Amino acid sequence: MADRYILVVDDNEINRGILAEIFKEKYNILEAGNGIEAIKMMEENEGKLAAILLDIVMPEMDGYAVLETMTQKDNLNETIPVLMITADTSTEAERNSYQKGAADVIHKPFDPVIVDRRVSRTIELYDHKNNLEIQVDDQTRVLKKQYLYLKKQEEKLQSSNEKVIDTIATIVEFRSMESGYHLKRIKGFVRILALTAMNNYPDLGLTPHIIDVMTQASAMHDIGKIAVPDSILLKPGRLTSEEFEVMKSHTTRGCEIIERLKDIQEKEYYEMCLDICRHHHERWDGGGYPDGLRGKENSIAAQLTAISDVYDALVSDRVYKSAYPLDKAFEMIKDGECGVFSPEVLACFEFARPDMEALVNQTKAEEAAENGGYSPYEN
Repeated sequence: MADRYILVVDDNEINRGILAEIFKEKYNILEAGNGIEAIKMMEENEGKLAAILLDIVMPEMDGYAVLETMTQKDNLNETIPVLMITADTSTEAERNSYQKGAADVIHKPFDPVIVDRRVSRTIELYDHKNNLEIQVDDQTRVLKKQYLYLKKQEEKLQSSNEKVIDTIATIVEFRSMESGYHLKRIKGFVRILALTAMNNYPDLGLTPHIIDVMTQASAMHDIGKIAVPDSILLKPGRLTSEEFEVMKSHTTRGCEIIERLKDIQEKEYYEMCLDICRHHHERWDGGGYPDGLRGKENSIAAQLTAISDVYDALVSDRVYKSAYPLDKAFEMIKDGECGVFSPEVLACFEFARPDMEALVNQTKAEEAAENGGYSPYEN
């Protein structure tokens, strides 16, 4: 251990010589006659000191002041063991030493064998502690790298989920002769309503993460329409009872399609897509389909998608009708003309009305600009 040092700090040269003699075979010895010299030597030999043997009573800067200075300098006494060498055997002296960061206290006159053993044991303990801290730091860096890698993989998977959902949902929109802006509005409405619900109804348990998943999954609400015949899906007039039963099956047929995507979807997204697809036509009073869920039996995700889907159907041109004015659409939903929604969902709908209407106007302007003012439903 010739590259490591023990610093002996004592204003008495004889004491320094005795202590130096004990450790000269194991360590290089540095000597300081007062605290100021000791601090200077610590700075000059940073990273080399195995221990410091420190007298308490010294001129210019005593041992306690040295300990305080070491604490101020990045807690040096936590990485370099300091053993106080003192003739003061009082409990108060020991207490002060330990409180200021000393690792041990050795009383004068000292026995060379005892001093050697206690100093060696303290150095071993500190070396072990410091090595453990280095290992922990190394492992922490490795874990951080692994975490960042997994985070990137998670983000890639999430991005992949979103692309799969959006691509499939867009195919359905094209087949239904609905604008791609329908999908944009549904997701926008769901996010607006969900954020409103999170801020006003904390008991619903919504979080920013859940809202992100819910918003993206809402795009799959009508995926089952891909299995509905064109003669029904695109019929401009009123559906017969038999045709309506076929149309209603898009909820369960959609779940069958989502089940086939299970292996390529993250579990949370998959389960949210299933729930929204199956239950976005349920109603608060149990008058919906396919399961006749009543009240809180239906998830908040499906409820918010439901009112968003109804609202967009009212304010949009469809093959069977022209768009209603925004005021009229709002009143129709509030008056229960489009099915029964929960009081909380209706309160969120009313509160979020300005933002939802702004999104409708924005997307319609974008769509008109894209189509040169042409509507695909005009004769």
